[in-house]
Amino acid sequence: MDKSAEEQDMTGDQEYQAPEWAKHVIWYQIFPERFRNGDLTNDPTRERVGGPEGWHISPWTGDWYQQSEWEQSLGESFRDGVFKRRYGGDLQGIIDKLDYLQNLGIGALYLNPVFDAVSLHKYDTSYYHHVDRFFGPDPEGDVAIMEQEDPNDPSTWQWTSADKLLLELISEVHRRDMRIIIDGVFNHTGTDFWAFQDLEEKQEDSEYKDWYDVNSFRDPENGTEFDYNGWWGVKSLPELKEVDGTLVKPVREHIFSITRRWMDPDGDGDPSDGVDGWRLDVPEEIGQPFWKEWNVLVRDINPNAYTVGEIWTNKSREWINGELFSAAMNYPFTEAIQNYMIDQAMSASDFFTNLRHLRNDLPGEAALVQQNLMDSHDTPRLASMIVNPGRDFDTDTKPEEGFNVRKPNSEERLIQKLIALFQFTYVGAPMIFYGTESGMWGADDPDDRKPMVWKEFKYEPEASHPLGGDRPVDDNYFDQQLFDWYKKLAHIRNQHQALQVGQFQELVVDNHKNTWAFARVLNEQMFVIVAGNRSRESQTIEISLDDFDVSSDKHLEDLLTGSKVTVNGHQNIELELPALSGAILSPEDN
Repeated sequence: MDKSAEEQDMTGDQEYQAPEWAKHVIWYQIFPERFRNGDLTNDPTRERVGGPEGWHISPWTGDWYQQSEWEQSLGESFRDGVFKRRYGGDLQGIIDKLDYLQNLGIGALYLNPVFDAVSLHKYDTSYYHHVDRFFGPDPEGDVAIMEQEDPNDPSTWQWTSADKLLLELISEVHRRDMRIIIDGVFNHTGTDFWAFQDLEEKQEDSEYKDWYDVNSFRDPENGTEFDYNGWWGVKSLPELKEVDGTLVKPVREHIFSITRRWMDPDGDGDPSDGVDGWRLDVPEEIGQPFWKEWNVLVRDINPNAYTVGEIWTNKSREWINGELFSAAMNYPFTEAIQNYMIDQAMSASDFFTNLRHLRNDLPGEAALVQQNLMDSHDTPRLASMIVNPGRDFDTDTKPEEGFNVRKPNSEERLIQKLIALFQFTYVGAPMIFYGTESGMWGADDPDDRKPMVWKEFKYEPEASHPLGGDRPVDDNYFDQQLFDWYKKLAHIRNQHQALQVGQFQELVVDNHKNTWAFARVLNEQMFVIVAGNRSRESQTIEISLDDFDVSSDKHLEDLLTGSKVTVNGHQNIELELPALSGAILSPEDN
């Protein structure tokens, strides 16, 4: 076996150390507002949302594109009103469904922002040191607590009911031997953020005038308007000020304080009551000096903490190392899967070459802890990517750009299942976006953020079209067969160390047949072989076992079906794979 390339993959930068637990988990991303409404008494209010007269919580099981009367009052298009919708998802809903996630085989949760904010997505922070008022059981009481504090003085901070519920969620996650990370948005806030509110009112007299990237202050005598830089020009997301590659000192100190608060809530030096790490939003828009200092703090609080950056491009060496992040959301992996598995725009051999380059560009054991996602809150749903092949990655992904909003058919579901098989057996930690396992589909934002489809609810069919066009009437329900597939893949990965930390060995790549096979190897006796057929015809794959200690009187078991594959006298096996299918093979005594 030629291990030279993989040994380079796994040894690399000696300063880099991947958290051990992160090599062994399957991730699940939760968008809290849309996951589960566990507490009907804490739903958002029209006043906080800024909704029109008649605004109300949207029905969880409704037809997604069907507009209510209050939405229609905001404009003719679907997008005019959809961002004012709220469905009431909260932290209690996540707690209520932890058993579901554990049964699925999930080992770690990534929560989109949970901090107090006006929007549905919570990337427009109002307070970093408080959980959103509507995610906890007492919104009005929490607001009263917030008003008693000096938000710039951590000694005055208190714990709201929503804060305490997050701590309860963390405790329940840890009790199940699972992990949890939260989203940190540190280059911009919302206009409702307490420091920006003071700045907007007092202008140059505000003690927070240096917190934001201000272009001009309001001066009626000179006719000057208050102007500042917003993230990507969006004025509702004012950018925090950066000097010499780091945030200005008072902002830095505030972020360090909230980092300590959520990683070690009681401040006793034991981080077991806090989050296990962070996902960092748009980290490239803050200089590395800040992130280096911040990561030192994080690892000082918890040496086993995991930090993962939202890095869309292949800049791994720049952002994943001993001084910066543990990992990245592996969007280059997602793009490679789309190019090969969905679009068929590259050959099987080019696909595996692409992935090898991505692995080799990572330090140490970083490849083992990359978040290998197929969809997220910033992409179309995987099922809908398959319905809409032939587009550049994350381009033209909305209905108004010609994106087809129908439900996937049976063949498209087979492609999804084959992609999931690869995702769960390849090097790195697979991550599921909530509902992918239950059959959800949808275009890019906002359609990727539909309410979670639960087995116990009856949903209206999707019959409306956002542009008033024609579409099939699609039944919307919990897809038990698809869920069982994801659950089986998750449990296979969780039961086989080779799939978690084994080296990668390419075995067969046949461009003509559009088939492939690889192994994840711990040693000659402990290995798993994965094979796939991306073609639309049945294919035979012959795989040599010369590098493995398998005697000719033994069998390999297909972990997906329980069937046996005989090792012949030439130390090889032959697999008959139906179209768009795969196999996961392991020695019977593994």
